[in-house]
Amino acid sequence: MHVSTNLDVDLVAVEATDQVNLLLELQAPELPEEATRAAQTLVVVLDRSGSMGGEPLEASQRALTTLIGRLDPRDRFGLVVFDDHADVVVPTAALESLGIEAVKEAIAGIYAGGCTDLSAGYLLGLSEANRAMGDGGATVMLISDGHANEGETSPVVLGDLAESRARARITTVTIGYGLGYDEELLVALARGGNGDHVFAEDVDQLHPAIAKQVSGLLAKAVTAASVTIRPLGSGLAEITVLHDVPVAMVGDEVIAQLGDLYQGESRRLLIQLDIPAMAALGLATIAEVAVRYTELPDMVEHVITLPVTVNVVPGDVAAGRVPDPVVTVERLLQQAQQSKRDAITAMRAGETDAANAWLTGAVSMLSADIGEMAPHDRAALDEEVSELQRLSELTGQGNTERTVKSSYASMSQRNRSRRPNPTNKTP
Repeated sequence: MHVSTNLDVDLVAVEATDQVNLLLELQAPELPEEATRAAQTLVVVLDRSGSMGGEPLEASQRALTTLIGRLDPRDRFGLVVFDDHADVVVPTAALESLGIEAVKEAIAGIYAGGCTDLSAGYLLGLSEANRAMGDGGATVMLISDGHANEGETSPVVLGDLAESRARARITTVTIGYGLGYDEELLVALARGGNGDHVFAEDVDQLHPAIAKQVSGLLAKAVTAASVTIRPLGSGLAEITVLHDVPVAMVGDEVIAQLGDLYQGESRRLLIQLDIPAMAALGLATIAEVAVRYTELPDMVEHVITLPVTVNVVPGDVAAGRVPDPVVTVERLLQQAQQSKRDAITAMRAGETDAANAWLTGAVSMLSADIGEMAPHDRAALDEEVSELQRLSELTGQGNTERTVKSSYASMSQRNRSRRPNPTNKTP
């Protein structure tokens, strides 16, 4: 895997506190065409509560039946369903031992039930994944259309659970169907589990949402990726990870969990470093970045360590520094994500005008900088402006649920900074 670092500015003024932004980019390898990919483990946790009855459940069954056809006989598949309790419909095992037709029959036999004990389904799905997963870890894909109304319902508690299982190489992906699901809970599970959260408003969007996640699973090239930022020298006053990923403090080190990467995928992580005043002119190494990951299919663990160095110069020299445009773009994109969070808070409080002000303000902020950038630097900002304008239009239509869910899904995609979308290669 290729790893690079880039500072927005590498000049800092002598005897003055400063702040710089470090952009870390990880490029996952492409597997050779003749290579046999590692067998994967997928456990689907499907909501079969009463509200899923009819077309939503039938669409899910059709999508899962198609999904099965894309898996390799070596891949492990399991299916858990839940309403007011959870059941294992397909015990997680290699498809070649389960039999594809038997799995399809089990999927076809699912029926709608009662209330929504999402935590029971999720816990059982985690148990199945933990029992059956191979060296490459596992993915739990949870699909729900409703609010959890039985069992554990706290996004904080379940998000923490997802984060703990992600450290054991179990990724959690969530797909929210319709306008009635609990987006805060599903987003917390996906964030903690280092997976995507997807909003599928109707049955036409549900099948592609499931298919895209399976494409990513089958193109997995790296698992258990993490980044450790370690202060050096005179230390750092503060380290802040600006992407919304699970972060832990261990002593003075900051550890960010990135999870899985697809073949050829580029992931970015923006880190804000607050630098104390330094008295000596010249080069100073202020931190060390260590990227730890396991590469598939060989299951070899790698650690790449890179120094972070700045040049301490007189104040008048530092005053003329020009920020790197690539890092600047990523910083602006993360500021736009914060505007979406502020807009969601306002919408939840019934303050539609305030929500729209956050979104249009973000458009103005990005637009002001776009004009000063070269065309190859501005593409991501143009895309984000279009997305913010779309969310602003939804806000103006007065449908809070649609706008909030769209905003959460938009933030999930942008904060994970996946480039490009995964493509599935034939095993």
